[in-house]
Amino acid sequence: MIKVEIDLNALKANLRYIKAKAGVPVLAVVKADAYGHGLIRCAQAAVDAGADYLGTATLTEAIALREAGIKAPLLAWLLPPGEDFKRAVQLDIELGLSSLAAFDEVNKIPGGKIHLEVESGMGRGGFSNEWPELLNRDLSNVVGIFTHLARADEPNEAQNKIQIENFEKFIEDLKARGLNPIRHLSNTAATLSNSHAKFDMVRVGIAMYGLSPLGRDENLKPVMSIKSKLVLVKELPKGHPIGYGATEVTGSDTKIGIVGMGYADGIPRNAKGAGVTFNGQAAPIIGRVSMDQFAVDLSFNSNAKSGDWVTVIGERFDAYEWAKACQTIHYEITTRISQRVPRFYIEDKE
Repeated sequence: MIKVEIDLNALKANLRYIKAKAGVPVLAVVKADAYGHGLIRCAQAAVDAGADYLGTATLTEAIALREAGIKAPLLAWLLPPGEDFKRAVQLDIELGLSSLAAFDEVNKIPGGKIHLEVESGMGRGGFSNEWPELLNRDLSNVVGIFTHLARADEPNEAQNKIQIENFEKFIEDLKARGLNPIRHLSNTAATLSNSHAKFDMVRVGIAMYGLSPLGRDENLKPVMSIKSKLVLVKELPKGHPIGYGATEVTGSDTKIGIVGMGYADGIPRNAKGAGVTFNGQAAPIIGRVSMDQFAVDLSFNSNAKSGDWVTVIGERFDAYEWAKACQTIHYEITTRISQRVPRFYIEDKE
């Protein structure tokens, strides 16, 4: 009834475009189940397309990549103290750490590879007040240092320059102690817009999936599209209430299509202004999105029938349009598509 099509050919093309533009090694970010696209298949496709590193937020996803047989350099970076660091080191997973407690745990494990996350101005993760004490530790396991830009999608904002300068001060502290770690700061937005932020490696996430934080980019090909069958098509008269709370009524005699997706599948309940595409024609959502379904106004003259396929994400309503309708960002639109919706992968043999 529902299918999420993941075009791995598009993902590979996007990564190759980004890598050529960056001119430095690329870490392909596959956190959050590859932004909803499927962790294992997308990670392997990224490696096949030339990704130099893979990155996840959680250790659970990093371990899953290793258990799937993916051997590329791999970094996980959202790691509180008490994680299974010994298992991570055994699997050659590099660890992004932001607290002294986690650092001390990993530093006791022979062979650990540590990337230090530092606070450059975002006010989120990263060493700050513990940094002076950290510098007195044994740093021989440190192989990388990184931070994250808060406003990279606003290229002209002064905060970007300030964060880069702050990052460079942390780097100098490590150099003074004889270290020359991999330096990485750029996310997708900075990779596409700020040549001064590249350092030794860039971390690219959303653009690999064909979406840009800087607005639509014709060089990027969307990787995800979603199609669903119409569970039911029926005629309703003008003034008929639709859905929970009767928040909307039909504006005229019309045909309503019931789409078999809802907020349990990742369709935002507050979607207003989005819809589906049938035979090239837009059919807007009418009424509230329910847990498993929502209604669209097909228009009275539509020839749609029960069982016909409609495009939910793609064509007239892409991830950008859905994000606008839901007052959010396209990252959320793709990452929230739930696991009960099957993914179907398109990939040419190479």
